[in-house]
Amino acid sequence: MTVQADRPAEETSFDAVIVGAGFAGMYMLHCLRKLGLSARVYETGGDVGGTWYWNRYPGARCDIESMQYSYSFDAELDQEWRWTERYSPQPEILAYASHVADRFDLRQDIRFDTSVTAATFDESTKRWTVQTDRGDKINAQFCIMAVGCLSAANTPPFEGMDDFAGPIYHTGHWPHEGVDFTGQRLGVIGTGSSAIQSIPVMAKQAKTLTVFQRTPNYSVPAWNGPMDPELEREVKADYPGFRAKARARPTGFYFPFNIDPALDSSPEERERQYEEFWARGGLPFLGAYGDLLFEKDANDTVAEFARRKIRSVVKDPAVADLLCPENVFGCKRLCVDSNYYEVYNEPHVKLVDVSKKPIERFTKSGIVTDGTEYELDAVVCATGFAAMTGSFDKIKITGRNGLPLTKKWEAGPRTYLGLSTFGFPNLFMITGPGSPSVLANMIPSIEQHVDWMVDCISHMRDVGAATIEPTLPYEDDWVEHVNAVSEVSLRSTCSSWYVGANIPGRPRVFMPYIGGFPIYVNRCNEVMANGYEGFDMDATQPSNEAPEVRFTQRWQVELDMDVMTPAMIAAKRVPVV
Repeated sequence: MTVQADRPAEETSFDAVIVGAGFAGMYMLHCLRKLGLSARVYETGGDVGGTWYWNRYPGARCDIESMQYSYSFDAELDQEWRWTERYSPQPEILAYASHVADRFDLRQDIRFDTSVTAATFDESTKRWTVQTDRGDKINAQFCIMAVGCLSAANTPPFEGMDDFAGPIYHTGHWPHEGVDFTGQRLGVIGTGSSAIQSIPVMAKQAKTLTVFQRTPNYSVPAWNGPMDPELEREVKADYPGFRAKARARPTGFYFPFNIDPALDSSPEERERQYEEFWARGGLPFLGAYGDLLFEKDANDTVAEFARRKIRSVVKDPAVADLLCPENVFGCKRLCVDSNYYEVYNEPHVKLVDVSKKPIERFTKSGIVTDGTEYELDAVVCATGFAAMTGSFDKIKITGRNGLPLTKKWEAGPRTYLGLSTFGFPNLFMITGPGSPSVLANMIPSIEQHVDWMVDCISHMRDVGAATIEPTLPYEDDWVEHVNAVSEVSLRSTCSSWYVGANIPGRPRVFMPYIGGFPIYVNRCNEVMANGYEGFDMDATQPSNEAPEVRFTQRWQVELDMDVMTPAMIAAKRVPVV
């Protein structure tokens, strides 16, 4: 861990300020250096890693297979790093991030243990002033938000929390020294991804484990294990080709995909297909049929299959019923687990339904719901995040005419391509709302955004432009398109964090772009090729020539239409913009 507790405040200028030192911030810093630009990164945490620095809860691991959840910009890095498991655990991903920081000497330009508190655009100078909680005041042409989509932890304000005598933890801000629950009466609030990963591990320690569930979630077994050396050799023999196949897929990662509609198969054939994909495990289970996320009748067949799987594992029928979701399969983020449902067969594990009678309050000795007090020594809040926009809300971001970003986004986030927003010149967002982000493999999504941004900045230097910002009509059109695309997917039917439903008072807006990663990438390429169509750029050297392609060359890929066609709802009801 890098500690900078005693450093003096800075008051200086850079070409760019980057907020966040996760995978996005690190890669952006690396690329800006290659352009010869000066940059400073500010990071709240004590080291690199972003979400993997904070999320250290027991059992934390990636739900994308290791060989695909990694940077692709450096061939030597691809070859030298070795993953030990099919699905990488948090410590290994954090070690990878640290390795990248060391390999490219990134830490010298990062200020750790420092939170950005404000970013203000000065219309007279056409530059940003960025301030931190350490007293730093930085002047920069560009302000680049690499704050992450799932980094603002959400802890519901339950009554009496301050009265509870024991510790209260959040999975998204886990103590770095770890926690030992041996012999303790432990309560867990929530049954989302972090809970599903951590509960089986914590249950091995705790004397009793009480899980408070509001909404059950579907989960598919990971079947995790040691890295297959043959798979590793095969991928590394042609890593660029493997990456290209992944970039052509709707999710930005590669897995077997059956394009056939589910209802074209007999019940017996569907059962065999689901069993085959279940045996492979993980998120690729959704590839069993091409229409599962678009046709309700098709989805009903896979949802019932999953519920049968739950009931086959959980011995108590009443508990099994509570664990069986009734909503659309996959409309919330599909979870990936290791022995999650099995844990409810343990005699010291209890499931408490709080869907109809919510948690009333904390007391000194526990949690009360439905008039019953559950005595606890410690509580874990696995209550998720203020997704997509929560990290922006923590910073006072002010654009033209003194407009706060929170004010502009009070009815939901508005961006052009998830890259930037009208009224905030030279403010870039890596995997911002309106981009595929959380619906795709995050690292390729990050790399594509950063590559596009650095090509844009390079072009601005070519033509002598001081600022760039989206035009309002193009932003409005993109927001309308993002909303329209979301409505033809079954994912829009759920009260999920995709729409901010987990945060009281938030507007219900589907925030990520669901149209597919390569469709989105192609649109970004078109915008660039058309001279940054939809953007205003105050160039002093106008040029009719197409911008030079530098970093984005590797994103000029063909769509895998065998997969894209069903993913675009088979009948092509989603326009290719």
